[in-house]
Amino acid sequence: MTAPMKPGQRVLFALRKMIVSGEIPDGARIAEIATAERFGVSRMPVRTALRTLEQEGLVAKLGRRGYAARGVTPGQIDDAIEVRGVLEGLAVRLIASRPIPSGFARRLKAVLAEGDALFAGDSFAPEDIDRFYSYNLAFHDLLLDASGNSAIGVALSRNNHLPLASAAALALDWDDLANAHTNLKAAHEEHLAVADAILSGRADEAEQRMRQHARAALNPGLMPLVGTV
Repeated sequence: MTAPMKPGQRVLFALRKMIVSGEIPDGARIAEIATAERFGVSRMPVRTALRTLEQEGLVAKLGRRGYAARGVTPGQIDDAIEVRGVLEGLAVRLIASRPIPSGFARRLKAVLAEGDALFAGDSFAPEDIDRFYSYNLAFHDLLLDASGNSAIGVALSRNNHLPLASAAALALDWDDLANAHTNLKAAHEEHLAVADAILSGRADEAEQRMRQHARAALNPGLMPLVGTV
């Protein structure tokens, strides 16, 4: 889950944003060839992106005719992200309620150092979104594994099949890197706050901050929705 993004990730981000915003309307067919030409890529990255979006519930397979967009409401996204926040909040509560193993503390600090390095300067390039993607998943994966509760992982895996519920489901505007930098840096700062609460054994605060972090994904800069949640 923490592997770097593949070349077609930009196609995935763009299609996700276009479906959620309604630019691609509910039921509209998404043709592989036309989409590949639009983004200047081969058909394979488009096919990979569409398969991912199908897993997220944002497109439906039309047999041999390809895929069609599936409309989603802000309320549906809000429900899925709320569940993610509850599950991830429970995970960090479990970690913070127990003595913190030194190995976990070292791994957590090492992951956070990747985020510190990423946001050390003011510039932000497209490849930095790739770096954030990997860093972000490493952070969330580490906390899930450290919780010691396999049922949380199973529940999260199921919830991730709902639209935009996964921590990996970013919907950034690649044409506005300054805004992406601002929003992703804020997410990193939330990671730091969650980690501080965990390492200090403040279980209630850790859980609350993690739930707030999940809901921060509803920020229009990260997830451009039609209407409000």
